[in-house]
This record gives sequence, C-alpha cells and structure tokens, in this order.
Amino acid sequence: MKKLPEVNESFEDLYRMLIAPIKSKLLLTGIELKVFDQLSEPRSAEAVAKTLSAHPVNTRLFLDGLAASDLIVKKNGLYQNTPLAQTFLVDGSPTFLGQLFMFQSQFYYSSLDDLPKLVKEGPLPPSMETDLGGEEMWKQVTVGFANSVRAGLAQWATEIVSELPEFPQFQKMLDLGSGPGIYAIAIVSSHPSMKGVIFDRSAIVEVAENFIKEYEMEGRIEVIAGDYNHDPVGKGYDLIWASNTLNFARQDMDALMKKVYDALNPGGVFISFCEGLTHERTKPDTHVLCMQSMILMGQDMCFDQGEIADSMLRLGFKSVRSRTLDTDWGPMELDIGRKE
Repeated sequence: MKKLPEVNESFEDLYRMLIAPIKSKLLLTGIELKVFDQLSEPRSAEAVAKTLSAHPVNTRLFLDGLAASDLIVKKNGLYQNTPLAQTFLVDGSPTFLGQLFMFQSQFYYSSLDDLPKLVKEGPLPPSMETDLGGEEMWKQVTVGFANSVRAGLAQWATEIVSELPEFPQFQKMLDLGSGPGIYAIAIVSSHPSMKGVIFDRSAIVEVAENFIKEYEMEGRIEVIAGDYNHDPVGKGYDLIWASNTLNFARQDMDALMKKVYDALNPGGVFISFCEGLTHERTKPDTHVLCMQSMILMGQDMCFDQGEIADSMLRLGFKSVRSRTLDTDWGPMELDIGRKE
C-alpha cells in the first residue's frame, strides 16, 4: 500500500512569495490614486469613492485589501492610515515616498515579463537594454530620494560624522554624487562653521539648489555640476561623503578613488555608504533582488562587501574602518578611510 510522503518542511514561505506581488500592486495603486491622502482621518468607503470618482463597491473591496496588507486599518466600517502609511504615503509630507516607490517599481520590474527569455537567451541587444533615463527623469527622481534621506538616513549620517574625532576641525566637505544634497545640508548644519560643496549632474544640482534654499544654507553650501568619472571635483576637502553613488565608477574604481584621495587635505576623511554583496553575491536579498532586472540586462554595478575598502587601501589611505549597518533599505556598508 502506497504511503503518504513524510513532510518536514512548510510551504508557507512559498505561498507568501506567490501573493507578495498582490500586496505590491495594492500599494502602488493606492499611491497612484492618492488613496492614502484621503485617510489621515477615519472615512467610509463611500466617502473615499466619491472623492476619487470611483466605483463604490470596488473601492470598499480595494480598501479591505489595503487593510489586509496592514497599510490602513478598518474599524466600525471606517478606514484610516496606519502610522506607517501616514508617515510615508501621504503626498506633501517631507517623508512622502510614493513618487520614489513608483519610479523604483518601474525600474525593478522592467524586465521581469521577459525573465524566462533572459534566462535562456541572455541580455537583450544593447539598443534594448535598460535605460537609466535622461536628465529630466533623474531630476524628478531626486526629489523622491530627498524624502527617503530625510526619513532618517540624514539624521543617522550626521550622528556618524559628528562623532569623528576630526569633526571639530573640519572646514570644508564634499558630498560626491550628492543627489538632492540632503546629506550635506544635514552634516554642514550640525557644524558651527564648516562649508559644503554638492557635486552631481547639472539637472540634479538644480534640484539640490532648491533644497539649499529651503533649509537656508545658501551662504554655506555651493554646487558644482559635472560627472565625477570625467570632471574635476574640486580640492581642499577635509571630508568627502559618498552615499550610494560610487556604482557608476565600479568598472574603474581606482581611478575615481585616486581623484577622491587627491581632493582631500592631509588628515582628511572619506566616507562611503553603499551596498556590499555577500554569500557569493546572493545576499543581502534587498540588494540582490532590487537589481535583478538590471543585472539580467547585463548591467551589474553592485559592489561586493569590502570592494570599496580595498580600493581605498590600494590608493594610499592610511587606514580604513568598515562596518555593516542595518537600514530601511537593508544592510549597508560604511567604509571610513583616513588620509595621511
């Protein structure tokens, strides 16, 4: 008589993987329809549907899906944002991440429909490869990134830098590949007299200039537009900060690291904050998975753990101290190099 199999594993994780895209779609649709903007206070499904000019029954069912996903709560027939949604999903908030998530979803999912073909046939021809986008696209995305940095990373970076023994003597810093410049604004603001320079593409520093004005830092922070792989980045810096930006130089890391080293004053400090893949480039899952589309298209720019630190040491930094930090984006590598 045939026996049933002996099973010592649960398929719960597989099932949760299967339904995970439904949660993602509910989240993105809620952002697109600005549903979370309607739920800072308890409201009925009928009231939300009327505001959105939406189908009443399907609006209620959709809100139930958001509640099942723990993005909103339902009580006595009324719906309201959870603290998580209220903090990050309400448009107009300085920590609103909806715009950024919409962009990232397009970037992350861009080639997944072609996944079997990519696995069997390899990357598509160069003319069809994933496009990193033009200047105008980066300008829009930069605003979204600003909010993600304001949502805790800038505060953390300020704490890291202000605890450096050299911090009181710092006179000038560079935020390399700065994006919106929020890191530089936060770090310079925490110092009584240090000046700052923000360096990035021309379209991006236009966005950074707006944030400089918003935080009234015009007298202490200036901008330089350029491509750090090809253009001068200035000199005479006591601190150079680079967050999630060195990937664009990964194929010639030592050339950029020499530029960084030469731009520092003697005794200067370079801090890199970036991903570092481990377990034969299979972990952390947050980094491996978010870059899957791009990597399968032949554009692998992710660093291995220790790769940036090794470049620092090759180029002459007298010491490098590294550690892994847990962040909302997953584990990240912090490398602090000091020049003689």
